[in-house]
Parts: sequence; structure tokens; C-alpha cells
Amino acid sequence: MGNRLSQIATRTGDDGTTGLGDNTRVPKNHLRVQAMGDVDELNSNIGVLLCEPMPAAVRELLVDVQHQLFNLGGELSMPGYTLLKPEALLQLDNALAEHNAALPRLAEFILPAGTRGASVAHVCRTVARRAERAVVALGANEEINDTLRRYLNRLSDLLFVLARVLNRIDGGDDIYWKSERMARAAAAESESKEPNA
Repeated sequence: MGNRLSQIATRTGDDGTTGLGDNTRVPKNHLRVQAMGDVDELNSNIGVLLCEPMPAAVRELLVDVQHQLFNLGGELSMPGYTLLKPEALLQLDNALAEHNAALPRLAEFILPAGTRGASVAHVCRTVARRAERAVVALGANEEINDTLRRYLNRLSDLLFVLARVLNRIDGGDDIYWKSERMARAAAAESESKEPNA
């Protein structure tokens, strides 16, 4: 494995192709390569998120997610190999249940905003959704491990929940969308509480 990275600038990709882990070459716009790139971008954004203040348990979880995304990307680069284990999906399910249980129920959609950490988590969430779409597109053309798609789907949900967690580190809250429906409901509730003249 050590020799694989001994030369970064190989110039073999100058012709618009790239090598997969099984030594086959495919065009750089191949669905598999696009999925690999989106997963790599997601992992890089999580690296940026890890620069932000957060609870130690969340940090530990996200570091492990980075390792699992490396497994996921490795599996995409080696057709026929399985690197992402079902236990990785279970870890996300458990984290989702734990963190979601500590949050108040949402009354309305929230904006991808708040603290810097929460905002970066939302960026990660949207990249996770794009990576999921890329894996779905690949799966429509080639047989791939179903766990890849499920992991990305669950991870985007978790990143949404973690954004809410990060907004509350210093007593903050979600930034709610100011929808007309909510404004009407608030006005109606206010009127119903007014005493009759």
C-alpha cells in the first residue's frame, strides 16, 4: 500500500482517464468517478467542519465517519469489493437516535444557518445528498453494494441533526424559515388569546 502513493503527479490522467483500484481505466466523467469525487468532497467538507468547536462525542463520531467515507470511496474505486460494513450504518442509526432525542421537535423548516459550525454541517449535508444521488445514478447502471446508498442517505440525515446540535452549543437555536403559514398560525393564536372587548 505504501508504494501506491509514492508518485502523485503521474501524468497518466492527462488523456482524460483515471485508474480505478482494480487497474482498469475509465473516463474522468464516468458515473463511478463522479460518485468517488462527491464522496471525496464530502469527506473534505467534514474535515473543515472538524475545525469548529463541538462536543467531544460529536467530534469522535465525525472522525469515524471520515474513515467510513474513505472505505466507501475505496469500495467505489474497486468494483466487486466490499469495504463498507453494515456496522457503519448501525453506528449512524444509533447516533441519529441519540442526538435527535435530545432536540426539541421542529415546528417548521429551518434555514441552513446559525453558528459557523452548524452552517458547515449543512454544507456537508447537501454534499452528502449529492453524493447519494451520484451513487444512485451509478447503481442504476452497475451493480453496487446497497449499503453505500443507505449510508449516504443516513449520513445526510445525521448531519442535519448535528447542525441543530451545533446551533445549541452556547444556548443558541435553529433559524426558522419565516413562512406565511407560520405567520398566519401565530396571528390566529394571538387573536384567540385576546380577551373579548
